[in-house]
Amino acid sequence: MIVANNDRHYSRLSAVKQLSAVFALGCALAACGKKEDAAPATDAAPAAAATAPAVTAQTAVSAKVSAMSVDQLREAARKAYVENRLYAPAEDNAVEYYLALREKAPADAAASSALTDLLPMTVIATEQSVGREDFSEAQRLSALIERADPQHPALARLKASVGAAQDALAKRTEQEKLTAEEQAKKQVELEKQRQLQQQQQQQQAAQQLATQQAAERQAATQREAEQRAAEQRAAEQRASEQRAAAQRPAPSERAAPAAAAPSELRAVSTPAPRYPPEALRAGQSGEVQVEFTVATDGSVTAARVVRSNPARVFDREAVNAVRKWRFQPVPSPVTTRRTIGFNPGGG
Repeated sequence: MIVANNDRHYSRLSAVKQLSAVFALGCALAACGKKEDAAPATDAAPAAAATAPAVTAQTAVSAKVSAMSVDQLREAARKAYVENRLYAPAEDNAVEYYLALREKAPADAAASSALTDLLPMTVIATEQSVGREDFSEAQRLSALIERADPQHPALARLKASVGAAQDALAKRTEQEKLTAEEQAKKQVELEKQRQLQQQQQQQQAAQQLATQQAAERQAATQREAEQRAAEQRAAEQRASEQRAAAQRPAPSERAAPAAAAPSELRAVSTPAPRYPPEALRAGQSGEVQVEFTVATDGSVTAARVVRSNPARVFDREAVNAVRKWRFQPVPSPVTTRRTIGFNPGGG
């Protein structure tokens, strides 16, 4: 399989870091509001936390989600991602769908890539759930993280923070002895706060991702324009060479050197093109026929796309790769064509 574009990968990591900063700011603001508005807890809260069924990595993905087919999971994950249901609500979010999809289709690169993007947001959402003492949600989210990556560096810290916060709440509850009515009111407010906060966070994350994707599309458009300009310059150069050749003396007037045939080209280095990330994620294959000229020193002086299928998907990477090819020196420039195939499964 051709390796995906590293620059694009680093751009995605930078976007995740920006999203993490946005969520961290939201966490700090939520924690400040909690200190000002929080009411004392009752002994009902620790009792509920103690009796609630524990959510483990094995039970993080519901039976309902696990029972879905690969195609159903892929469509549900895509829809949840687009509609900003990144990690909530339970049983209907992108993380659960991608986890189940990855387990049923381990070779699906899109599922692993999406989980890599979503885990930092899920870690922050877990910390915020602990901050508002929503331990069942914190346990659900941490179980999703553990199932996605059992060795995730934040797992131990998250579990420890959940336990410490539960202990602190139990002690405070024992001291303050709130009534059942006050605790019920707090639970209602907690649910409203959770829904509002998660909705805002997921909207912010979606906006950040949309901004990044727009920037990537703009950069791709610019690269295509640069490629067209380069092809135009190459065409002008070829036309100039043809005019110069037409002005040279006829063969009867001078001895013409033997021209090298395309079959006489001997490759020294032909590095493979990079696979476009969008095409790799979509499992898209194709081929591009490139016409190029090999100079007398063996370098490629011009390259252009003759035909491609599908159009414009692999053109840029194919031309960039051919321009890096090197051949053994030849007596005179040689123009030839090669077809380059792209297959996400390798080859």
